[in-house]
Amino acid sequence: MDGPDLKLIALLRADARVSITELARAVGLSRGAVQNRIDRMIARGDILGFTVKVHDRDQDLGVRAMMGIAVEGETAAAVIKALRGVTAVEAIHMTNGRWDMVAELRADTLTGFSHALDDIRRIKGISASETNLLLETYRF
Repeated sequence: MDGPDLKLIALLRADARVSITELARAVGLSRGAVQNRIDRMIARGDILGFTVKVHDRDQDLGVRAMMGIAVEGETAAAVIKALRGVTAVEAIHMTNGRWDMVAELRADTLTGFSHALDDIRRIKGISASETNLLLETYRF
């Protein structure tokens, strides 16, 4: 990806509904060139989809947390497979440093959250974990 592609992605992140004409004007390219670039980025998998951002205050988000997870040896693939079966797990990020991966968790209630933690603790291959509740979120 080059400079115009990166600028297009930044503009689409800010407002995925912005028109091709507005994008073209912002990056200094023709409408056709912008449409071709977006189509290419989608085809390559650089752009996976478009979404809607909502204000956190407008929905009941329940209990949210980030969990750092350390895995034993080469069990990461098996741990990821098992984590996919835990409904509270929304995403898994591979990392470096203290934790091998970080899981984003969400549950409707503290009781549901506690059950999810129990499910995760039973997964073979997890050697240690640390969970931090998300108290407030600022989105950009």
